[in-house]
Amino acid sequence: WLKPIWLRGPLSALARSRCPRAMAARLLGSSWRHAGLHPASAAAAAVAAAIATVELPRRRTVVRAEAEAPEVHHEQEVKCTVETASNLKPHHLSSWPWWKETSDGLVDERLVNKKRNPMCEKWPSMNFVNPNELVEGHIILNDSKKASRAPQIRDGCVRANACKDIWWEPAKVRAAILTCGGVAPGLNSIIREVTNALWEDYGVQHILGIQAGYNGLYSPWNFPPLELTPEVVHGIHMKGGSILKAGRGGFDAEKICDNLEKMGINMLFLVGGVGTQFAGHLLYEAAKKRRLEISIVGVPKSIDNDVLYFDKTFGFETAVSAASHVIRNGWVEATSCEKGVGIVKLMGRNAGFVAMHAANASTIVDLCLIPEVPWKLEDVQAHVDATLARKAFMVIAVAEGAGQDHIPMTGEKDDNGQDELGDVGTYLRDELNKHLKATGGRCFYIDPSYIIRSIPIGPNDHIYCSRHARDAVHTAMRGYTGVCVGSIHNIIVIMPMELVAKGTRSVNVYSASWQSCVQCCKMPPSLAGFDKPKDKLKH
Repeated sequence: WLKPIWLRGPLSALARSRCPRAMAARLLGSSWRHAGLHPASAAAAAVAAAIATVELPRRRTVVRAEAEAPEVHHEQEVKCTVETASNLKPHHLSSWPWWKETSDGLVDERLVNKKRNPMCEKWPSMNFVNPNELVEGHIILNDSKKASRAPQIRDGCVRANACKDIWWEPAKVRAAILTCGGVAPGLNSIIREVTNALWEDYGVQHILGIQAGYNGLYSPWNFPPLELTPEVVHGIHMKGGSILKAGRGGFDAEKICDNLEKMGINMLFLVGGVGTQFAGHLLYEAAKKRRLEISIVGVPKSIDNDVLYFDKTFGFETAVSAASHVIRNGWVEATSCEKGVGIVKLMGRNAGFVAMHAANASTIVDLCLIPEVPWKLEDVQAHVDATLARKAFMVIAVAEGAGQDHIPMTGEKDDNGQDELGDVGTYLRDELNKHLKATGGRCFYIDPSYIIRSIPIGPNDHIYCSRHARDAVHTAMRGYTGVCVGSIHNIIVIMPMELVAKGTRSVNVYSASWQSCVQCCKMPPSLAGFDKPKDKLKH
């Protein structure tokens, strides 16, 4: 079978072979000693065989059934590190069996997901995404802010949507959903659409609504779960709040895993902020340690819009709309009085997104104060004097976490265990009233925080909630766990919970949004943050 081959012969034989490893074994076999080959050829054969036995990355060949429409797949190899959003192998249930080694990278869903999505039969002409579709994290060429972009999304994020192949057998799924933390617009929309997607798209008819957040899993006998059906959730998106009574505390990963196992729950949806998602990551780790097969998928919630990586959180647009209306009320008060100053305090403990976007949306704000930009009272007073001299009234929007260095701390703790903030709104009102008394000016103070967070979701925001909820269900059915879903460049993607829970984001004073706010309000540099070194600003 082997003809005399000179120095390059062994390499060409390997190149032509369909099975390089088998050829390598033959090249190293005794046949070479009896073939009368040149010694150099034998040495080259040994080197070539050694090269052939090294594991090298190969492009996978996708084989599709002949009955399906032909698809063209241009697969590219993605280099994943542990700290990137595309490293999802540890977050797929196919990696959980004890005999499998832990690996990193993208999941070959076509190989491991053996079940056919029932939506293929219900809507055969529907478009289903390729399981390896990636959304590029960095899309700007010649980017002036390249150094500040998050490296975790540089290699792209896996798209969260319906695929033809899924991990779970829908008939065996028993799902649950809970809402944690404070109230925010859109909670009921998420509950409604998760229920409808499970029931209508996949035929899952065992869906529990866990009451009082994690408390309902820690002690379900004290907080009995609700049976959710399309009839139960039909009109809940028309009102604010949560029908599941969003709650805080009650987290114990091991005890919750015990109760999940007893209740037969194998799919869990967590709606809540960064703390909720961090707890979800701990729950994922505890479940993986005991090989409890369960898909845990989070939908991040934050009325402050301070969740890392994602474009925006659900309910934020509704909160900005409501805040803009309140700012108009402040404007009415200010313009109905000579030298009137309307002060509106908005939500934003560590991030000023609500105040900034409400100021941009209303276009009637003259000063926007946010936690990311420190300020001096004399600079505020000077800007107030200049604005009143120019047009005889003024409107100030202030985030609740702004200017805390001016206010003594109360020493108390809030519901989250954080230091209770001083009231910057009343501080500004009192200080400016004293400042304006000599000239006949006065302040009108409005604090609408709880009104804003308890209102029903707006139409566009409800659509946004629906997209998140349905893609959370698709992500769970594909076998992912310990992940969140969120929007990047207006496309819903999958992100490991651990990355999302590592911190919060804040307003970058060099962003286009903040710079537009500064220009719209005609704020001086001393109140805009542009005169401060970058290392002194919160990012």
